[in-house]
Amino acid sequence: MDGRSGMTASKIRFDVLTLFPEMFHGFLHSSIIKKAHEKGLVETSLINFRDFSTDKHRTVDDTPYGGGGGMVLKPEPLFRAVDHLLNGVDTRPPVLLMSPQGQPFTQRKAEELARHSHLIIICGHYEGYDERIRRHLATDEISIGDYVLTGGELPAMVIIDSVARLIPGVLGNETSAASDSFSTGLLEYPHYTRPAEFRGYRVPDVLLSGHHQRIETWRRQQALRRTWERRPDLLKTAPLTEEDRAYLRELESRAARDE
Repeated sequence: MDGRSGMTASKIRFDVLTLFPEMFHGFLHSSIIKKAHEKGLVETSLINFRDFSTDKHRTVDDTPYGGGGGMVLKPEPLFRAVDHLLNGVDTRPPVLLMSPQGQPFTQRKAEELARHSHLIIICGHYEGYDERIRRHLATDEISIGDYVLTGGELPAMVIIDSVARLIPGVLGNETSAASDSFSTGLLEYPHYTRPAEFRGYRVPDVLLSGHHQRIETWRRQQALRRTWERRPDLLKTAPLTEEDRAYLRELESRAARDE
């Protein structure tokens, strides 16, 4: 599976290049990710790229040319590590560079990555990467937000979790991923469960009606309302029907009257 067919892969392998593989142990051995590994749907290999350094001191970083503070990751260990992972591989997988300079990670990007059966993820540390890693090794630079972290390990876990749950069979309910926030282009509608009344707060009557069409209409409208209130920017690109647009115009009209 090379990611070009538009279909989600049936299983996926993550190769993670990191200086701190121990950071992943709890994450990989817990909850849904643990079960996905046990089912053979997800495989994760943790590679300490210090093992691919070229000197006896196992050096992976050096001071930047031109001066300045901090240390920069050297190209040799990472290029050698990726070469090792690609040995015998027919189709080159995406090589993801965790970087605050990268494109923002979104559900759409997760869906794109889930079409591949193999991903390589590079976790950085120190001041940054030698530019040759960005230009000639990585295929994608990804950021999980506009803030600074100590290294790329936490972003890598976010990507593994987000992508793995899209693989068929990873989630117990196959409809869950399809209805999650952002999967439809909208935020998710509210959920309720038993009891029907708790401390005077009742579940909306429509959810107790058993009328499936009314329930689906209510859920769609609630998703539209929540997105309109909290993330109106998403409505610019969300796939909307004419009924959706009419409901949004109604919301805007009500808001204008209430001002």
